[in-house]
Amino acid sequence: MSHWLAVTVTRRTPALLLALATATTLCAAPAVAAATPRTFSPGAPGAGDPYFPDMGNGGYDVQHYDLHLAFHPADHSITATTVITARATQNLSRFDLDLQGLKVGSVAVDGRSASFRRTGAQELVITPANGLLKGTYFTVTVRYGGVPKRIDDPALGTSGWITTKDGAIGLNQPFGAATYYPVNDTPKDKATYTQTVTVPRNLQVIANGQPSAVVKHGNQSTYRWTMNQPMASELASIAIGKYNVTRSTLTVGGRTLPNITAIGTSIDTAPGHDATFNATTARVVGWESSMYGAYPFSSTGGIIDDIGAGYALEVQGRPVYDQPDSTVDGDLLAHELGHQWFGDSVTPKTWADIWLNEGFATYSEWLWQERFRGIPVAASAKQAYDGEHDWSGKVASPGRDHIFDDLVYTRGALTLQALRLKIGDAAFFRLLRAWPTAHRYGNADTADFIAFTERLTGKNLNGFFHTWLYSAGKPSLPLPSNTLPSNSPTFDGPARTERLQVSGARHVTH
Repeated sequence: MSHWLAVTVTRRTPALLLALATATTLCAAPAVAAATPRTFSPGAPGAGDPYFPDMGNGGYDVQHYDLHLAFHPADHSITATTVITARATQNLSRFDLDLQGLKVGSVAVDGRSASFRRTGAQELVITPANGLLKGTYFTVTVRYGGVPKRIDDPALGTSGWITTKDGAIGLNQPFGAATYYPVNDTPKDKATYTQTVTVPRNLQVIANGQPSAVVKHGNQSTYRWTMNQPMASELASIAIGKYNVTRSTLTVGGRTLPNITAIGTSIDTAPGHDATFNATTARVVGWESSMYGAYPFSSTGGIIDDIGAGYALEVQGRPVYDQPDSTVDGDLLAHELGHQWFGDSVTPKTWADIWLNEGFATYSEWLWQERFRGIPVAASAKQAYDGEHDWSGKVASPGRDHIFDDLVYTRGALTLQALRLKIGDAAFFRLLRAWPTAHRYGNADTADFIAFTERLTGKNLNGFFHTWLYSAGKPSLPLPSNTLPSNSPTFDGPARTERLQVSGARHVTH
């Protein structure tokens, strides 16, 4: 149980100001009682998500993570220091971080040693030397190490730090981040990241954002990657291994972006796949930007490797595709890169709202198939509608063990198709751009989406969304014949306002 701790604040108050304030008080009103001491209390040991009550914490807002990690392949261990910059959102007597398994050597707050203890499955409880005033910024430095352990959840699959045949990778959705760094592991607390990783010289490191120059020292190499846009911890990643890396730039909407793609050397056996992967990534980003608005991050790319997790993941800026060969699947790229707008830039407030990620990403696949493969969205929707046999769940309330089920993917996309038919193509495609633009780098939930759609269309859609999102059962869906809707991107001719240029593709090895 948490207890309340009263602390009288002297920290961060200059002595001269205290002396002047005291003298003025004594002269002006000698009979006035002393000021009431400020009261400090512990931050909550959870972020309030009903599906994952132990994830995340309260009392502060992380601004930046600075990870310094050394990987030792001989025993798969890490030695690491993470420095977190945060802002207190209450007067804090203590606060928690999430960290699983690894041994903590020391903790400091603002450079001063802080006491700490471990409780529950992942709570690192930190008590600073002095209370932290609401609104003040502070740093937490955690030194730790050990062998990170992957998570194998019976319902949600594999996540966390995953050992691969030539290294390791962090895949954090939904709760894997805490397996290799201390974190406020909730989608609601986004932050920028710097990830500095040291590995033997025969290995490479790929992570979120943009790279700095590799520093080689002895038989080691140090890689530094920086993500300057806010990122949820579930979307952070570090990939360590042997890769064939291709770099190019693409210009879309007047911006030039680095495009960094990589394929694991063990599966990169087909000539040309590296160039195809890089070019297809650029093509998808350019095309989706024409529909969804400006690409939200400062670089793009992706990783194809044989990981053994069994899925692809919308890692921010650089999705990861787990597959046994280097085949490039445009539909899959359209899905994961669609997430850069829906899920990464605008992120659900709680995991119950994950259909806002997966429904839009699945619909991105359907739009890609229509534009580049000649398969109308109506045909994809009809196939999904006719082939869906389980209508028992609720799309916007799937339950903890069902957040990765077809319920939120296919039925989420069908909800969007039904919405398109209800509000019309013009309003629907305005919505596809306006929604991620309005909530860029933020969080939103289903209620926010409903209210936003009603404002954009001027329609009362409560009944519609109650039927499609909050009710079990199979709603009726009027599906037109397999013809292309008049206002959608067409399969014949150039892509609508694509404005895409790709240049300087080069194959990079280390």
